[in-house]
Amino acid sequence: MPVHRPGKARVRRLTLAGALLAAFSFAFTVPSAADTTADPTPARGSAYMGMGVLAHDGRSGTPTGTDATQTEGVDVSSHQGNVAWSTLWNSGVKWAYVKATEGTYYTNPYFAQQYNGSYNVGMIRGAYHFATPDTSSGAAQANYFVDHGGGWSRDGKTLPGALDIEWNPYGDTCYGKSASAMVSWITDFLNTYKARTGRDAVIYTATSWWTQCTGNYGGFASKNPLWIARYASSPGTLPAGWSFYTMWQYTSSGPTVGDHDKFNGALDRVQALANG
Repeated sequence: MPVHRPGKARVRRLTLAGALLAAFSFAFTVPSAADTTADPTPARGSAYMGMGVLAHDGRSGTPTGTDATQTEGVDVSSHQGNVAWSTLWNSGVKWAYVKATEGTYYTNPYFAQQYNGSYNVGMIRGAYHFATPDTSSGAAQANYFVDHGGGWSRDGKTLPGALDIEWNPYGDTCYGKSASAMVSWITDFLNTYKARTGRDAVIYTATSWWTQCTGNYGGFASKNPLWIARYASSPGTLPAGWSFYTMWQYTSSGPTVGDHDKFNGALDRVQALANG
């Protein structure tokens, strides 16, 4: 006949209870995977001009007056949806850039309203491409851009396409490329765009990103207008090669549309860039 040992059974019950209590406590003290991801990777296609400027360059001061006449502009993407172009025009905005494409996988669903709407109120407008150098070649992305709204025509109202090359919102800051490989990728894009449209594309970037990811390469300055991003009282130090900027994105919190820009010249200089 088996011997009943209540002492051992009680020990087993206490051990099991302790294990359950520990597991219960652990579940409430260790954050879940979702909790530890404070800044999840955004969805592909959601990038826009200046997305990384606040995070990496920050914001300091407000723009001050400059010696040269400046012409107000804006840049928009799908984040702005249908834009109130007449409101912007009446506030003094005279030019605009609209996100057309990203990589070879995304087109802005609001492109028609934004691109045509800005034109219809009288603005000089152009399109921009958000570069993702880790997903396809520069040539492939330039062709995709031109084929989906990034072309150019000599109508006096169309600015040359802009290459938005900045911090990678989806991963490695420099898209996994060395400085020389990044310069080669940009060259591939610019050469293809020029061959397709006859125009040299504008380069949009920030000095700190350009320095880190291209080694502060200065070889594009003689042909490609600079659109500098810096949310401060002045554009600050420019990337190598450029002695002046053509456009300056100076804030992400402007009226009506957040991203506001200044063209380094009067309206006739904006028209001159449009005409080539």
